[in-house]
Amino acid sequence: MSKFLRITSVMDRTGLAKSTIWLWVKENKFPKPIKLSPRITVWEEEKIVGWMESKI
Repeated sequence: MSKFLRITSVMDRTGLAKSTIWLWVKENKFPKPIKLSPRITVWEEEKIVGWMESKI
């Protein structure tokens, strides 16, 4: 089962800056986040791991 990751966890795992993550989401180069509430945005852990593996 996949976990939800907040932006800081995604930054830690990928080594990317917050601005790069959001730019790449906008350009469809990075997995789209899920909006849980107006103030909470998360990514599925398995999608982040899959994205990283596809870059190796």
